[in-house]
Amino acid sequence: MIIALKIAGLLIIILLIGRINLSIQFRRKVKVLFLVSKDISSNIFWYNQLEGLPEPVQRYFKHVLKEGQPYISYVSLKHDGLFKTGLDKKWIRIKGEQYFTTEKPGFIWKGSTTWFTACDMYIKGIGRLVVTLLSLFNFLDGKGEQYNQGELLRWLGEGVWFPTNFLPDENKQWSYIDSQSANLTFNINGLLLFFIVTFNEIGEIIQMDTKRYFDEKNLETWICKKSNYKEMNNMLVPTATEAIWKLVKGDLSYAKFNVTSIKYDKSNYFS
Repeated sequence: MIIALKIAGLLIIILLIGRINLSIQFRRKVKVLFLVSKDISSNIFWYNQLEGLPEPVQRYFKHVLKEGQPYISYVSLKHDGLFKTGLDKKWIRIKGEQYFTTEKPGFIWKGSTTWFTACDMYIKGIGRLVVTLLSLFNFLDGKGEQYNQGELLRWLGEGVWFPTNFLPDENKQWSYIDSQSANLTFNINGLLLFFIVTFNEIGEIIQMDTKRYFDEKNLETWICKKSNYKEMNNMLVPTATEAIWKLVKGDLSYAKFNVTSIKYDKSNYFS
């Protein structure tokens, strides 16, 4: 009995050390993320910037932004929700925190469950996904061209949480599809990315569709649904998001997140 208790105690200590080590590594990456991007809050949004944009896009910006609003440079976000690792798997609870930069496209996300921790990132033009089992063993360490494309798409699609990032510039352009949708293209670092963006009548973005690498070879339709818009820190954003893979064998809804906190232009780690 005493031996069993000692073994259990040792395992708990090892797990705690693993969690602390992961946290330290994550904080270091957050620091690097913020260091390589600049403050762009001197850029100000004015309604005349919307001239020539497709009508649903103008409707969106007029709905979620206020004239005279500074561009967002840094974002810190927390969420809870559900996650699924496969089509036939059960939903599990997850908590996450995420950090974004806008002048230099980048983000890092950490999602924690009972059994594993996932870390998604795009830093200095490089995408990567690391999944750690029980805070100790790297179960997956994905990188390469497919991850560069996929993680940059994630950064672009999650711009709904910092809408000034959707304003057109030398890299981002909007083009007309119809009264309820428009095409958003983004060209950077040799990658040409796109989203078909769907808007509702009041101007909210409710869905974004694109092609993303599902594995090392195959591009599949990736859908992001947005809902439950609320004003958070003077910014109107969706607080609910769902990510779905549209596959031949069926739709795989694998993430349902609810945003619980957003901070803007604080280039530091959540305390």
